[in-house]
Amino acid sequence: MSQSHQQPALAKCPGCEEPPAAGDLFCGVCGYDLSAVPARPDDRPTMAITVPPAAPAAPAAEAVRWPTAEETDSSDVPAPVVRPADVPGTDSGGRPLTEPDTPDAESGRGAASPSGPGRTGGPDSAAARVRHDDRADPGGADASGDFALAAPDPRAPEHAAALAAAPAPGAKVCVACRSGRVDADGYCENCGHAQPRERDHMEQELDAVAAVSDRGLRHHRNEDSFAVSSTALPDGSPAVVAIVCDGVSSASRPDDASAAAASAANEALLESLPRGTHPQQAMHEAIVAASEAVNALAREPAGAREHDAPRHQNAPACTLVGAIMAGGLLIVGWVGDSRVYWVPEDRTQPTARLTEDDSWAAQMVAAGLMNEAEAYADERAHAITGWLGADAYELEPHTAAFKPDRPGLVVVCTDGLWNYAESAEEMAAAVPADAQGQPLHAARALVGHALDGGGHDNVTVALVPFAVRPQGAGSACDTV
Repeated sequence: MSQSHQQPALAKCPGCEEPPAAGDLFCGVCGYDLSAVPARPDDRPTMAITVPPAAPAAPAAEAVRWPTAEETDSSDVPAPVVRPADVPGTDSGGRPLTEPDTPDAESGRGAASPSGPGRTGGPDSAAARVRHDDRADPGGADASGDFALAAPDPRAPEHAAALAAAPAPGAKVCVACRSGRVDADGYCENCGHAQPRERDHMEQELDAVAAVSDRGLRHHRNEDSFAVSSTALPDGSPAVVAIVCDGVSSASRPDDASAAAASAANEALLESLPRGTHPQQAMHEAIVAASEAVNALAREPAGAREHDAPRHQNAPACTLVGAIMAGGLLIVGWVGDSRVYWVPEDRTQPTARLTEDDSWAAQMVAAGLMNEAEAYADERAHAITGWLGADAYELEPHTAAFKPDRPGLVVVCTDGLWNYAESAEEMAAAVPADAQGQPLHAARALVGHALDGGGHDNVTVALVPFAVRPQGAGSACDTV
């Protein structure tokens, strides 16, 4: 016959600490299984808990008075300024605490003792040394075991003299730590911070034209470029030039391609217009010159830009769009999908887009296979069919000549802008009302419009105010 052991009575339920009723196998409050409680062992060894002798009670007249913080933080909560040595007391060894800055009258030791700040024990004291990251006296680090910060805050007063020192001639100073030198790769040698690149955001303003280019919010570099300039025709009348180029991201070195094209086209126009070349012919020749400049990049050594190695099979490429204001004419030229818009000063007058995209969507619409809404809704809509580059099809520069009969604004831009204001009406609505008199301010506003819309691409826009006296209804337009 087996022997059963009686379950010991429990004073409290282990689950909810409520006293169970006599004989209950489960707690009536929380349902805890009381039978699972292990039986009390027969032998119950005990361990003495030693309590250190209490320190003599301080006389009533010397009762501890905790100091009240004199300062509060922004939430009106007292600042934690109390330190162990601020009040009378003893440490764990029964020794009285002393002020960190006041030498002990009996031992002659104080804050500078080998035991560290506030320690009254000698060199053999068991108290461990403390490492202070914010030590005010770096000179004593070796003696105390403390260590100085590896990268001190440049805003600290002790570094003011270093910050005021002029950098070495030709050396760049980090914009983050303001003390490190920037290496050839664009990174700080002190803190490793990547420096802003010159092309991340560019602005230029002349008397009659302004341009702004921005990297956008998604791209790691700015692959757009622009060139704005002014010159004089043989009769002394002014000519204003604006060129905008957009690097093809799927090609190698798109940033170099756009920069080379913009520079070459601008130089060609500044050379041909003063000679008396018709502006429309000059624009055609400028696009050809830009194409040759981009083609030349493909003939450079393959290792010229190692970070573009995965795309070395694609020659450098870009699109181009430009505008010339000369002799009362407005000449536009383009290859690719960058655009020119006309926004009249009188916003009640009709606006217009002056270019046609070299794109898959435009081809579908021109062939009558899709309407414009269907074509631009397709995922292939922005695939370009014309560009500048060694692997492009036969170059076909587009040029058009207009003679506006009223003042207005010429908007020359990449798709990084017109993707957020595609129709002429949407572009006119995005252009500030004072754009005619403040083109740089208006260009900044248009770039901001694209960034507010998402900034998925590089954004570049050039604005050319066109002033003319009204000469009646209608305008002449020739397209080549």
